[in-house]
Amino acid sequence: MLTATAELHDGLGQAADPYTARRLRYLVDEHLHVIRTDLAHTRNALADRHAPHPGRSTCTGDVPTTERERSAVCACPPPPRTLPVPPPSVAAGLRR
Repeated sequence: MLTATAELHDGLGQAADPYTARRLRYLVDEHLHVIRTDLAHTRNALADRHAPHPGRSTCTGDVPTTERERSAVCACPPPPRTLPVPPPSVAAGLRR
């Protein structure tokens, strides 16, 4: 999207448009590249663990073994959700 916007700015013809196009390309090439690489590394590290998801229960229902994502078609009820613990209340101090 940013690359398409940069191409749009290249053709607009105002004095600041080439700068805007270069800035958008810089963001894509430098900043987003780092974020994309970081996310891919994190995804791959998690995929290599082969650990079960802590929030999923083991399905005991009758699910065909040909199903790729067994938990998506499992008729078992989801595990109970735990509510987050509210933060401690802030002690009211004297106001000046």
